[in-house]
Amino acid sequence: MTTSPPEQQAPPGRAAVLVLLAVVFVNLVGFGILMPILPFYAQSFHAPAWQVTWAFAAFSIGNFFAEPIWGRLSDRIGRRPILIGTIAASGVGFVALAFAPNIWAVLVIRLFTGLTTGNLSTIQGYIADITPPRYRSGRIGMLGAAFALGFVAGPAMGGLLARPQLGSAGFHLPLFVAGALSFAAAIGVVLFVRESHARGQGVSTVEGPRLAVWIEARRHPVLGRALVVTLLLTAAFSAVESTFGLWAQHRYGWGPFKLSLCFASVAITAALAQAFVTGRLTRRYGEAVMLAAGLAIIGFALAILPLGQGIVRTIALMAVAVFGQALALPNISALISRTTAHDRQGAMLGMNMSVGALARAIGPIAGGALFSIVGPDAPLFVSALVLAPAVLLAWQAEGAAKRRYIKDEAR
Repeated sequence: MTTSPPEQQAPPGRAAVLVLLAVVFVNLVGFGILMPILPFYAQSFHAPAWQVTWAFAAFSIGNFFAEPIWGRLSDRIGRRPILIGTIAASGVGFVALAFAPNIWAVLVIRLFTGLTTGNLSTIQGYIADITPPRYRSGRIGMLGAAFALGFVAGPAMGGLLARPQLGSAGFHLPLFVAGALSFAAAIGVVLFVRESHARGQGVSTVEGPRLAVWIEARRHPVLGRALVVTLLLTAAFSAVESTFGLWAQHRYGWGPFKLSLCFASVAITAALAQAFVTGRLTRRYGEAVMLAAGLAIIGFALAILPLGQGIVRTIALMAVAVFGQALALPNISALISRTTAHDRQGAMLGMNMSVGALARAIGPIAGGALFSIVGPDAPLFVSALVLAPAVLLAWQAEGAAKRRYIKDEAR
């Protein structure tokens, strides 16, 4: 007996989605704890700026190699076992990081954790499995809201629990808390999240080397542009994200606590936008239009951020940039999901997350080099420039998507 794809089934109850969002929130709290403390934890080992940003990049390098594998494997054996394994591995990584003896051990542990925790495409695949196409952008937006809320609580906890005056030992408690929360999230999946994808059903037909998958996507009139936009957007934002703590320390003398308050404040903007704004605007104007608008907003905010002084102004402009990101990121995933065959959801979303992971490796490395060689403001200005061609590609994707929808309707 053949099971119809999710878009032909009655929409499922909201309980599964709510439980998954709760699990994602708990997991992201653990991840968010690292954001304000990682630059200072690396500095506790007397690491220069380029090694600080490499601590961000190492995790993403691991994700780059692992993400497509987990996405395709989730198509084969199901989403649930991948979620359990990768979230538990994240907890192991946090605990191991607390016992790192030097900066090189930090880099190795971050690389290993990135290799074992590339599960974002699996989570997005789960949402795509149980959600009809017309509601996917809204639910992916809610997923983004859970991520953002995690980044509200996580950075605040990291800043409150860290004791940088104690050296590297002062960061052990937040790392242990992050590990415990990851283990709790894995247990939550075991107890409350049911499998959404039948084993052996809907196996991705995009197999073989990563290059073959990229060529398949590149030939698609929408997917190719969407992947390049992911690369540019994520590289630009991660360059800023990885150097922002160093920039704020240089300009205002901020430590982990003040940096955590900034991250928590701007994350509230992202959570509210993704929960109440992104889905509504997307249903009215379309994925590609809102993607282009979000990119333009980010570029504007980053370009003027270094041009003035003041903590309030800095937090406000970062909130504007994060608002643009809240508009852009869910619509990239929704655009890919909407224009991809059901049996290739995991593979194509995995490729998108892999491109994002590559960009999150390139961005911090480039940002650290710009910060050290050119100056503290350079990552902000260069990131704003990088987003200009991304806006153009988003507009081109809008036209390609419309032509594709018209062609599909004609059939």
